Amino acid sequence: MTDTPAYVLAEVTQLAPLSPGMTRVTLRADELRSYPSTRVGDEYVRVHFPDQGAEPVIPEIGQDGNWHYPEDRFPHIAPYTIRRFDPAAGEVDIDFVLHGHGRAASWAAGARPGNRIVFGTPRRLYEPPAGAARQIFVTDATGLPALGRLLEQLDPTTEATAVIEVADASHIIELASSAQQLDVRWIPGRGNGIGPSAITEALRELTIAPDTYVWVAGEATELRTARRYLRHERRLPTEWYSVIGYWKYRQEEWLKRYEALDAAAMDRLTSARESTPDQELARDLYESQLERLGL
Repeated sequence: MTDTPAYVLAEVTQLAPLSPGMTRVTLRADELRSYPSTRVGDEYVRVHFPDQGAEPVIPEIGQDGNWHYPEDRFPHIAPYTIRRFDPAAGEVDIDFVLHGHGRAASWAAGARPGNRIVFGTPRRLYEPPAGAARQIFVTDATGLPALGRLLEQLDPTTEATAVIEVADASHIIELASSAQQLDVRWIPGRGNGIGPSAITEALRELTIAPDTYVWVAGEATELRTARRYLRHERRLPTEWYSVIGYWKYRQEEWLKRYEALDAAAMDRLTSARESTPDQELARDLYESQLERLGL
């Protein structure tokens, strides 16, 4: 049996623009032939980005399995969806939103064949109940890679609705699905860092029948309202919805405010997060504390 690689050092082999706001990067590595993919459409990896034009720093793997870097060479790390996995070719595709800022997007915008990055093993979050005859997907552009793969993997008998907000109509891309009944709706000019999100508005306009699983992805702060709507107004059972923050608007500014919190505020946040084994209730309490702190 081939050992699972501790990390993958992958090389850019191809770049393909998908729209003015998104590019696809194809990466190849021999380690991907034995890669433990979840095979689930929203699987993601934590990508370790080098400085633009620089070679990646290779991590040391400790006895605890954790990755260790020299203090002065710690890379930028961000989670990204695996859009396509081809073990026979030793390839993956990762789609990047080109929003004009941030180290990951800047790396993708300047990537060239031969550049290399490091990433680890994947995780997934999508897990609809077995009885879900209908599925609703609502996202901004950052969720498009996961959405695209999820739609392709749907059971043909599933009824699906997908609502996507994008920065501009030119950012609309073609989506295919194995589902025989698919309704795709685009909302240009909303969310995506250019204006207020329409995700909660879209959810309110949709009919959510009892056998419907709802998957929502996008900017983390905007999604607090969407999750409250599904959990507290619609009272959906926890297993029938998933609300996933894929990014945070002006993240560096947010992190500075977060890191400046005093010990008492940090204790309140920790207590909220650890107060109950009910993850959704803990998330209620944690997000409520964040909002009290202006975060």
